[in-house]
Amino acid sequence: MSKATLKFIRLSPIKARLIAREVQGMNAEVAIASLEFTPNKAAGIIAKVIASAVANAGIESENAVVTSCRVDKGPVLKRFTPRARGSASPKHRPTAHIYVEVAAIEGDK
Repeated sequence: MSKATLKFIRLSPIKARLIAREVQGMNAEVAIASLEFTPNKAAGIIAKVIASAVANAGIESENAVVTSCRVDKGPVLKRFTPRARGSASPKHRPTAHIYVEVAAIEGDK
C-alpha cells in the first residue's frame, strides 16, 4: 500500500469530499478515467493525486485499487472586499489537504 498527499490546495473541502467519496474502492485506472470527464475543479486535482499514489507504489494503474481517499480541511485564507461607505466584508478562501492510499490487487503482487 502506498500513499500520496497534496496539502494546502486552494479548493473547498466540502465540494472535494463529494468527489473523493465516489472514487473510494474503485480501480485506479477507472477512477482516473471517470474523474477526467467530471466537470469539477476537485476532480482533476484528485485524479493527479491518485496517479501520484500509483506511481509511488511502482505498479500499473490497472493493477491498483483506491483503498482510501480523504479530504481534510486546511487553514482558511481571510481576505476582505471593499463595500459602501468605507466598510469591508470578509471573504473566506478555504484550503484542503488530500490524502490518497492505493493498494495492489490481491492476485497481482
